[in-house]
Amino acid sequence: MSALEARKIGTVNGIDVDALHELIGEVKKDPAKGIVEFKVKTGWKGQTRSETVVDSYRLDGNEIKRRFTIQSDEPLELLGENTAANPQELLMAALNACISVGYVAGAAVSGITLSKLEIETKGRLDLRGFLGLDSNIKPGYESIQCVVRIAGNGTPEQFQEIHENVIKTSPNYFNVSQPVRVDAKLQVEN
Repeated sequence: MSALEARKIGTVNGIDVDALHELIGEVKKDPAKGIVEFKVKTGWKGQTRSETVVDSYRLDGNEIKRRFTIQSDEPLELLGENTAANPQELLMAALNACISVGYVAGAAVSGITLSKLEIETKGRLDLRGFLGLDSNIKPGYESIQCVVRIAGNGTPEQFQEIHENVIKTSPNYFNVSQPVRVDAKLQVEN
């Protein structure tokens, strides 16, 4: 245990570092306490609109209720009504949000107070893949580029260490950058 872990830190960047260390300790002692299961349910709302509902998640075998909705639509030029971000923008937002947590928590654990964290992500799709016009063109991204702008009372070396740890441990960075098996099952209803 480092000296940083041994002393009480309190809250840094809005993160209760002591509670984070407590969670880490619990998961180290009992890996089952670290199993988290998320689920969402998406329904079509007409044209290219959909609404995704989050109503609970499971942590350590316990269901924890919560309620959020996420809207999605396509821009006018892609046959939507432009009422919400599209699925690609939501994918990038989910990636950015996940790695943001890693930067903020990593800085907090290191005792670094952030004054800025901004992540800009972009990617380019070729609609010929999505539209099935050319089987040689992938329907998804060849690459996604992220630029992380961070500032605070840390050194460049500390920020580099945090960056490397985020890239190594972020669930959504992993999910987007590595092949993840998706088992899609169709149920046709009457």
